[in-house]
Amino acid sequence: MDHLTTLDAGFLKAEDANSRVSLAIGGLAVIEGPPPEQDALIAAFGERIRGCPRFGQRLRLHPLDLGAPEWVDDPGFEIERHVRRVGLPHPGDDRALFQVIADVMARRLDRDRPLWEVWVIEGLADDRWAMLTKLHHCMADGIAATHMLAGLCDDGMDGSFAHHVQAAHATGKGLKAVPAQRRTLFGGLLNVSAALTTGMIRAAQGAGEIAAGLLSPAGSSLNGPLSDLRRYGGARVAMADIELIAKTFDVTVNDVALAAITESYRNMMVERGLTPLRDSLRTLVPVSVRSADAFDKTDNRVSVMLPNLPVDEENPLQRLRTVHDRLGRAKSSGQRQAGNVFVSLANRVPFVLSAWTVGLLMRLPQRGVVTVATNVPGPRRPLRVMGKQVISLYPVPPLALDLRTGVAMLSYADDLFFGILADYDVAADVDHLARGIESAVARLVAITKRHKNPPSRGKLSLVV
Repeated sequence: MDHLTTLDAGFLKAEDANSRVSLAIGGLAVIEGPPPEQDALIAAFGERIRGCPRFGQRLRLHPLDLGAPEWVDDPGFEIERHVRRVGLPHPGDDRALFQVIADVMARRLDRDRPLWEVWVIEGLADDRWAMLTKLHHCMADGIAATHMLAGLCDDGMDGSFAHHVQAAHATGKGLKAVPAQRRTLFGGLLNVSAALTTGMIRAAQGAGEIAAGLLSPAGSSLNGPLSDLRRYGGARVAMADIELIAKTFDVTVNDVALAAITESYRNMMVERGLTPLRDSLRTLVPVSVRSADAFDKTDNRVSVMLPNLPVDEENPLQRLRTVHDRLGRAKSSGQRQAGNVFVSLANRVPFVLSAWTVGLLMRLPQRGVVTVATNVPGPRRPLRVMGKQVISLYPVPPLALDLRTGVAMLSYADDLFFGILADYDVAADVDHLARGIESAVARLVAITKRHKNPPSRGKLSLVV
């Protein structure tokens, strides 16, 4: 049997704890040309899902959680139940498209069937159509879900930013030569023992920081009970701009993206008359622990970090550097290792104990974390569906645990796409957050160009 891990099952428990939570993740592909006929699309998808057995499997649960849920073949599987079709009202602009996405993502998937849907969306302006792929989070994390979405496309995923990122991390980190005096069994054991001790200390420190963050109420009104309504918005920036900023100021692509998100949240707070504080945007940042040979595995392989994003910082460049410093400290403090240790330990105790514990924790009010921001490396080359090119590819995050806004980032071809899902009561105009991210990147690009090309001496430079 293919059992769910404790982490996978935790997403089911989080959904069970709140009737207003739908823990599905999504990918929105905007595609050129008219939509294909339904019969042709179903025939193509029916052939392509054979490469991923999970599309034809449903969950088998055990009474009282006496055993871990299992993936079993669905004897009544019919692909027609999973490929839906809907039309946009005139004029079919992106705002109308995003409203459909919000409404679809607010609905729970039927646990008596395989936990996925594809929505074909017609009536999009400018001779376009869209396809929303919706998967339950217990089925896959962001990287796995992106590979599953790509599997529905004509040629699959021919190269991923995930491989590119891992290769970059590996560069310059080859094994160092071991001195002759340490090439002994005793010396090797000492090295292993020291490494294990250091790792345990770091993991313990990281666990303490995560616990402190969860237990300390954040200075924000952005978390709280969820309503039944959602809003969705999308932003798009050029990867070349992000990489230019990152290279100029010696930070990562993720640092730049998080700094842009931070500025947009800061502006929203200021416009609402709120004072942004150091702990006003404590953010759950998932970190992938998926190995290079497991990108196509349908499960969850993530750890977490809990940095405070600096909404209290007014200067854009200093904000970027502070994001870089805080993410660096979170990485070095052992937060990622602590998450790995927790998941590993949870998988080794009887499932009934871990399930009851997780279920209880999910029902407790949560005020320490304000939002979630996840970055998923996507396809490096343009995808095609039924012979038509995918113009845009937006991610859709879920909302749960009293987090009323969530931001997902997905690199695709030459751009970085942001998807923002928000509870209606906290961010009715979610498009304002999306435009704020684009404006923040543009501001950093302008600062970068001034930094690389400073004004000549004797000339007056006006900085706006």
